Amino acid sequence: FEFAPGQRVWLDMGRYSRDYSIVSAPNAAELSLCVRCVTGGQASGFLKAAEIGASFTFDGPHGYFTHKPSLRPAVFVATGTGIAPFCSMARAGVSDFMMLHGAGLPEDLYYADQFKKSAAKYVPCLTEAKELPSDAFEGQVTAYLDKHLPCSTYDFYLCGRSDMIRDVTLLIDDRFPGSRIYSESFD
Repeated sequence: FEFAPGQRVWLDMGRYSRDYSIVSAPNAAELSLCVRCVTGGQASGFLKAAEIGASFTFDGPHGYFTHKPSLRPAVFVATGTGIAPFCSMARAGVSDFMMLHGAGLPEDLYYADQFKKSAAKYVPCLTEAKELPSDAFEGQVTAYLDKHLPCSTYDFYLCGRSDMIRDVTLLIDDRFPGSRIYSESFD
């Protein structure tokens, strides 16, 4: 099975089917996906209840959300499970990028240890934490970009909910003219 880091597969579970981003590197022995268990979620509940060794079919790879090397600095921006394609990119050797991961609580910062090692700078952006970890920013990724990223041209990679992608795109158009934007949304 060949894929480019950042691509996804369509997982068919019989009664349910969903798109899931691949987390593994292309040369990994196993194909790993990022699945957030949603309370009352049909597909995630089905997967959580599946026995080890259960068989599923999938179609893919799909998508064009892949890293495109350039001379501009790369800024990866994710919310929630939108972190998954960036994990695959990092595991495949993409480096020298800034990673902003927006989440409500620290336990929602999937793969944080991976990015603390592989990113040039990893910034968790938390909106609901009662106690903020020392390396975290209190607020949304848009607020961090607006207040702390120096004006310049970048390659922005955005993955997450469509409202985050809309808000960050508007901010980029306003504060970072000449930058490129690559995005993949889910809702």
